[in-house]
Parts: sequence; C-alpha cells; structure tokens
Amino acid sequence: MIKDIFTTKKPTLSFEVFPPKKDDEFESVYATLDKLSTLQPDFISVTYGAGGSRSKKTVEIASYIQNTLHINALAHMTCVGNKKEDIDKVCEELASANVNHVLALRGDRPAYMTDEQYESRDFAYANELVSYLKSRTSLQITGACYPEKHFEAMSKRADLARLKEKVECGCDFLITQLFMDNDVFYEFQESCQTAGISVPICAGIMPITSTKQVATTISLSGTSIPKAFSDLVAKYGENPEDMKKAGIDYAIRQILDLKKYGADGIHLYSMNRPKTTEEIVRAVM
Repeated sequence: MIKDIFTTKKPTLSFEVFPPKKDDEFESVYATLDKLSTLQPDFISVTYGAGGSRSKKTVEIASYIQNTLHINALAHMTCVGNKKEDIDKVCEELASANVNHVLALRGDRPAYMTDEQYESRDFAYANELVSYLKSRTSLQITGACYPEKHFEAMSKRADLARLKEKVECGCDFLITQLFMDNDVFYEFQESCQTAGISVPICAGIMPITSTKQVATTISLSGTSIPKAFSDLVAKYGENPEDMKKAGIDYAIRQILDLKKYGADGIHLYSMNRPKTTEEIVRAVM
C-alpha cells in the first residue's frame, strides 16, 4: 500500500501522467511510462477526463503501471459528472485490473451538464465520493488539497474545514495543487497540523518551462506567481530554450528546499515529458 511507504521513506517520489486526447497518440504514453519507470518512483498517478470521458483509458494506463511496470498506480476518479452506477462500474474495472488506489476528486463540471443536472448530481463534493468508496470498496483513497485554497472556497479557514472533513471520511494521504512559492506550502502544512490533519501531504510541483504555461496552467489553476518567478519570466520568457532551462532550475530549487524542510513527498506533474522529469529527478534525489 502506498500509505505504508511514508513510514519508511521521506520524501516519497511520484509522478502524474495523463491519457492523450487523441486515440492515435495513445501508445506514446506507454513509452513515456517506460522511461519514467527507470527513475523508480514510489507511485504514478493517472488523470481522468472531465465527466469520466477518458475513464477507460485511465484504467488501461493504471493497469500497465501496476501489472507490467510493477509500480503502484494511483487512478484519478472524478465524480461531478458521474452517477453512483458509473462510479461502481469504474470500481469494478479497477478491481479487475488489480489497481487498488484512487485519487478521489470532485472534478470540473462537464460542458454538457445542464444546471438542473448539476444541481441534482449524486456527488456534490469529493468527501461524498470518499465516503461512498469507503463504504462499498476496499480501495485505498487519496485526496487533493489546495495550499492557496480552492478557488470556490469562501476562505482558507472554510477550505481547511472541508479538507479535514474529507480526510476524516477516509483519505490516507493528500496531494497538493501545484504551487510556485514554498512558503505558501509551509504555511499550509502548519495550518493542517493546527486543524488536526495529520495524514502525509505530497507537494505537487510542476516545472513551468514556457510562457504559454504561465498563461494557461498557472492562470487556470489560480496559483499565485511569486516575484522570483516573475523576474525569471521577464528575463528569459522571450527565449524558449533559456526559459525551459530556467523553469527546470526553478523546480529543482523548489524541491531541494522542500526536502530540506522535510516534505512528506514530492509529486511531479510530468506533463508526459520524461526527459524534463528525469533531469529534475537526477538533480534532486
């Protein structure tokens, strides 16, 4: 079980991959995973399309990680666009694939959902999915958390209360949204400890290697940009190669600092880029 690794290793190392949107690109993810496996991660998570649109691909990839590469697979599972019977079906598929770990998420509202469908959905929040899975399966469950609070939360305090409720429903450990400022993460850790949240927390790190990522990934996630990174973009943003090197170096410095201060785990959002991931891992682990 992944949760047991935290008792013997600190920090753990893990990656996130995603199923390609186009079926004809699907095979490339296996080559990516083969390369990532040489870095000996403790687990690899696999994302899940909005409303479960790529759930079968998630199960297929997770199965490859678990049964071919013999690395712990953590399958994402979103509930906002799914009914209970949809979740039951995915759980059956995971069981058949010998995948025992899921990251339970509410997920983003699918574009096809009407207001009526959204308001009458079976699962309003991720904690309800966690409770449902705990009551009906033997899956080990991970939760997501937001060092700068979820964008829908009224306040950090309210977000922390929701997180504590989710953990108490049955989460074994947590993985954070990406963040660019380690001080934000350390403050979040302290807040969790004060609130009585004692499960391990993996720090989610995404190497930002292009100005396009700044405009999309960071902006959409609501992650704040510290001055140190803004200065980096201002200096190197016009030169793609220099920006890439600077972004990788920034992620390396983040991780080295996190290790120094005793982070439970490092979770690299690989963006299916094994070369970049390898460069970072070789420098920090």
